[in-house]
Amino acid sequence: MRRSFRSGPSSDGPPPVPGNLPVELSPFVGRAEELSALTERLGRSRLVTVVGVGGVGKTRLAVRAAHLAKKRYCDGVWFADLSTLRAPGLLEHALADALGLTDHSSRPPRRVLADHLAPRRLLLVLDGFERLVDECAALVAELLRRAPGLRVLAAGRRTLRVEGELPFPLAPMTDEDALLLFTERAASVLPGFGPADAERPAVRELCRRLDCLPLALELAAGRLPALSVEQVLDRVGDRFRVLTEGRRDAPARHRTLRTAIGWSHELCTPPQRLLWARLSVFAGPFELEAAEYVCGGPELPSESVVDEIAELISQSLLVREETPAGVRYRMLDTVRAYGAGWLDALDDTGRMRRRHRDWYMGLVTWYELDWFGPRQAQVAVGTDSALPNLRAALELCLETPGEARLGQHLAGTLWFYWAGCGRLTEGRHWLERALALDTPSDEARLKALWVLGYVAVLQGDGPAAVGALYECREEAARTGNAHAHAYAVHRLGCLALLSDDMPRAERLLRSALAAYQELGELNSNVLMGRAELAMSLVFQGDLDAAVALCSEVREVCEDSGERWARAYALYVLGYAAWTRAEYAGARALVAESITIHHTFNDLVGLVLAVELMALVTASEGDPAEAAVLQGAATRLWEPVGVPLFGSGYFGAPRALCRRRAGELLGRERYEAYASEGRGLSAAAAVRRALGGQPAVPAPAPASGARRPARNKRKPAGSPTRKGGEAAG
Repeated sequence: MRRSFRSGPSSDGPPPVPGNLPVELSPFVGRAEELSALTERLGRSRLVTVVGVGGVGKTRLAVRAAHLAKKRYCDGVWFADLSTLRAPGLLEHALADALGLTDHSSRPPRRVLADHLAPRRLLLVLDGFERLVDECAALVAELLRRAPGLRVLAAGRRTLRVEGELPFPLAPMTDEDALLLFTERAASVLPGFGPADAERPAVRELCRRLDCLPLALELAAGRLPALSVEQVLDRVGDRFRVLTEGRRDAPARHRTLRTAIGWSHELCTPPQRLLWARLSVFAGPFELEAAEYVCGGPELPSESVVDEIAELISQSLLVREETPAGVRYRMLDTVRAYGAGWLDALDDTGRMRRRHRDWYMGLVTWYELDWFGPRQAQVAVGTDSALPNLRAALELCLETPGEARLGQHLAGTLWFYWAGCGRLTEGRHWLERALALDTPSDEARLKALWVLGYVAVLQGDGPAAVGALYECREEAARTGNAHAHAYAVHRLGCLALLSDDMPRAERLLRSALAAYQELGELNSNVLMGRAELAMSLVFQGDLDAAVALCSEVREVCEDSGERWARAYALYVLGYAAWTRAEYAGARALVAESITIHHTFNDLVGLVLAVELMALVTASEGDPAEAAVLQGAATRLWEPVGVPLFGSGYFGAPRALCRRRAGELLGRERYEAYASEGRGLSAAAAVRRALGGQPAVPAPAPASGARRPARNKRKPAGSPTRKGGEAAG
């Protein structure tokens, strides 16, 4: 006897499509783009597999797509839940049962399925096939060959790896979709919960902490009758204990977050489980070499790690990403937390965290050496990618008794990142924490001190800089550490430069450079010292000496591939060219400086160069665009520190530009253009500074202040004295 799901004709419309597709009892929320893309793929492939981590919403998306596609299949849309099967011999019987087939003959079940499907046009939705993936793949491949009207939409944690299969990786929800889902589910269990509640920062943070996983969000919403959003958020660190109250009618594997992720764990082999546990020490994206070093060992040879990573990717437990730093792998926090629990159970967390720290200590040491050379850009993006893991390594050093020196060494060695890549605030955080710990005045502490002083200088915090640099200089002199002494003197010279004491800046910088030469030191810091010395000479009116010095820096940079210090030398050369009324040359030099600073996200160098470009633009006869650039520079200073370090010398280009542009535009129009600039992002400001979109003409005020023709590049006057009008 065959069960039929067909109904008789209805006067209200066409007969319903046959099938057993689950009825959707709650609203489908979000996922509009994914649903559209899945529908499109299902239209061009006979086998589409939605893959993703447990709880990401694979089944719900597949069922929704199947509902939308019902009219295409005259023989119906049929759903088979295979998640409870363990015996391979039951697979054909489960599919036959899902299709409503009963056969009492002696024919093999596989043949019964094939004969039934061969003449029909239908969609078969397979869910939870992971336990029997090999057997399911073989059966699906055979049925697709023998039934040309059959299409299969599968949902699982890995692909079937069948010819013609089109995988559809499903990521967690977007932030906005996650917010919508949580709000809808919260309102269903807590009457009165509405959009205003969902806008609270705590709700957004809860969605983020739960990786925007639909299952986790629904479980969290289910806790609201007993807990506030803030209380759920406070307890989400132990998410597997808190998120345990799922729907009673949900599949067993979806009733708690632990069982959802545990289902994946059960499907892994012992080596995969071990790697999963060990990978949990990574706090963010990681590269293959890091995983091989940290996770390899007698039980898991490093050469086998790549194969096990591939398997974890295939099971949606790891995500492979193409990043500017190269291929990286990433775990969702929920998956990582589950692995961390197993690592704790193995009593191996401490050892793995130390191996993790050692890898990143070595990586940063190598990056510091590579910073002076042609790989500077790669070092910058590599450090960006490694930042979450570097934070974890620093935290371990600073919270572990006896390892403060390692923390100081790591925080100090990252000077190139803190100062060169726009991370001043975070760098200061780690340096101050490391130096607050009681340690001897050895190499690690002294380096952390001069780096802290350097960071404080760039933030315009003179008192903090003086304290760190004086301590470093005195302790270095006492212990005979010539390197640390030279670096402390150098940064004191930099502080004098930004404090407008040019004679002292010149004296200290020359002393540091002489010490570097005696020590045989040549790196980006040394080249920066030369550029800073050139700045002090420019501000004192000695253009020829400054240009000669920066030309040497530029030549060394070209030979070595160094770009960061080159950008500052170009700034000085551009300033000198402007002072000599060589505006076209100044523009070219400053434009290259801006490009390099933007590449490294060096906001200090970038904003200085944009300020100078505004002055060059005004001098060329375009006060409106100069005002826009000045407004953009004002916004760029906000995350840096004290604007222009409070320096009269560094602030002179701004004051002169404002005066020139303001005289030509009038106060109201100048402010209108500057306001336009303040609305630009850093990237947009860079585009404008490099000759992008021109300023939109501001409405003329009643006074009728004149505005020169747009983009008319001609000198508007020359410096009145050696060193230029902006020399102070």
